[in-house]
Amino acid sequence: MERSTVLIAVFAALIAALGLVPKFTLAFGVPITAQSLGIMLCGTVLGAKRGGAAALLFVVLTLTGLPLLAGGRGGLGLLSGPSVGFIIGFPIAAFVTGWVMERVRTNVLTSSFIASFMGGVIALYIPGVIGMAMVLDKSLMAAFGLVSAFVIGDLVKVVVCGFVTQAIYRAQPDKVLSRA
Repeated sequence: MERSTVLIAVFAALIAALGLVPKFTLAFGVPITAQSLGIMLCGTVLGAKRGGAAALLFVVLTLTGLPLLAGGRGGLGLLSGPSVGFIIGFPIAAFVTGWVMERVRTNVLTSSFIASFMGGVIALYIPGVIGMAMVLDKSLMAAFGLVSAFVIGDLVKVVVCGFVTQAIYRAQPDKVLSRA
């Protein structure tokens, strides 16, 4: 239990640290950041429950006012911005990534690619698009069109996540808890 708690905190800190990578804010107010890579890694390394818990801890800390999102953003005001769906979707995406990683039993690299795409892209985009549509008063299709600007960057993160997870697994297989 103690080990899990520490890992959850470490991965929440990893998500926050990835927010230090300079963000690029799109015209409609949603930034492109490296933080979704952290969400993917939560799932591929920690598995569904721990990964989801790490992302949830990050979101709770951010909503309490800690400036952990890219650009030093934090607080309840985030729930009224165009990123709301992505923020709410972080724990869901980490959980789904871990769930898929635990079940797809190909090699770690392939499993990581599949899991991070299913969780870190598809499962994250669903609440992200819905939240953006609601806040920006757009149709779901129009919001999805805006979100499509993220696809190339997110595919790069899927590849990076796969190689990082594989490297951790090769170095210390017991550290990739999604494979335990």
